[in-house]
Amino acid sequence: MDRFDTIIVGAGISGLAAARLLRGEGRRTVVLEARDRIGGRVHTDRTDGWVTDLGASWIHGITDSPVAAAATAFGMPMREFTVGGYQPDSRPIAYFGPDGARLSAEETRRHIADIRRIDADLVGIIARSEPRASYRDVTDQALAAQGWDAERTQRVREYFEHRSEEQYGARIDDLAAHGLDDDAIEGDEVVFPGGYDVLAQRLADGVDVRLEEVVREVHWNGDGVTAVTDAGAWHARSAVVTVPVGVLASGDLTISPALPDPVAGALSRLRMNAFEKVFLRFPVRFWDADVYALRAQGPAAQWWHSWYDLTDLHGEPTLLTFAAGPAGVGIRDLSDREVGEAAAGPLRRLYPGGYVDPIHVRVTRWWADPFARGSYAYMRVGSTTADHDDLATPVGDVLHLAGEATWTDDPATVTAALCSGHRAAERVLGRFVPIESLWA
Repeated sequence: MDRFDTIIVGAGISGLAAARLLRGEGRRTVVLEARDRIGGRVHTDRTDGWVTDLGASWIHGITDSPVAAAATAFGMPMREFTVGGYQPDSRPIAYFGPDGARLSAEETRRHIADIRRIDADLVGIIARSEPRASYRDVTDQALAAQGWDAERTQRVREYFEHRSEEQYGARIDDLAAHGLDDDAIEGDEVVFPGGYDVLAQRLADGVDVRLEEVVREVHWNGDGVTAVTDAGAWHARSAVVTVPVGVLASGDLTISPALPDPVAGALSRLRMNAFEKVFLRFPVRFWDADVYALRAQGPAAQWWHSWYDLTDLHGEPTLLTFAAGPAGVGIRDLSDREVGEAAAGPLRRLYPGGYVDPIHVRVTRWWADPFARGSYAYMRVGSTTADHDDLATPVGDVLHLAGEATWTDDPATVTAALCSGHRAAERVLGRFVPIESLWA
């Protein structure tokens, strides 16, 4: 095999960003991608004329977002949809109480005010929390200080349970107290009616990408890096490895010598989540037309509690819900039909006079993808926010890790992937490169 300046392992957004920037600086770069497509966990399905983002969907806040800037430069149409993050309001949401009846405007206002109160109190409580505190610990502490009755407390408690699951695909007991420190939306959220994968396609323009090259081993020393695939060995002065945390921890990819601390320590404390999308298409729209989302409360809504209306985006009655945390694990042995029945069934209680069964169900299976092993990483109990950046600590000045899990400010997002790829390219080059070079 030829010798390159830099090998990039993985053609997701981080890998493509790094490769594009290095190529622009005159470096001979190759991207080795295990799949038969680019994009990684940005993956758009166009079966039967539908455009369905099976992986990333949203930009969670377009203010000062490099992904929004890139999408604009690349001519990617965006549609405002500002409840993609698990926020209590932002746009109209229909809340339903434990009895299945929709909350009144005043009841909704009070519930949202309670959530905002706890959110405000959590800032100080989390800052003072013990190293092994969970998000359950800090939210329970904040709730206990309110003096509310049991019913009021439980409604807010379950909101934070669902937020933990839907934002990070983790049980609230497993998520570190600092696990939602980044949970803030700056500006509108947007989705892509033409598909998020256009971003990957444009970043890949002119980049040397080799598909179906499964990297089994990465060897590094002071002289450079060798990546071993089923087809042979690839040699370079440096490498950027962008595979997900789930793959790094699985043993499917051997890095030799083993990753040193602080990289290894950070990797041991981060974990891939259980988070799958469930798309439900219906023959008619039977739910409220003036809301962005439906949210159910109470014991009956333990797994299935939130549905997002994608009708305007898809051109036909469509709801999106998530199998997250315990639900994400619980559906693994179920067929798409069985998942659809479980995910849509609770809507019968909320709309007894109009509910109809879905005519099409699509369930993602990121946990079963050997090149992902989950949707994205989260901070389990004992982790700190520093673990994200520590995971990207250069190894021997020749090996760099990048990807959504390696970016502290906004992990688990396409923004994190893009920014981490930019940082890795700068570290390889040893100098500043404007991120705008990606789309200029």
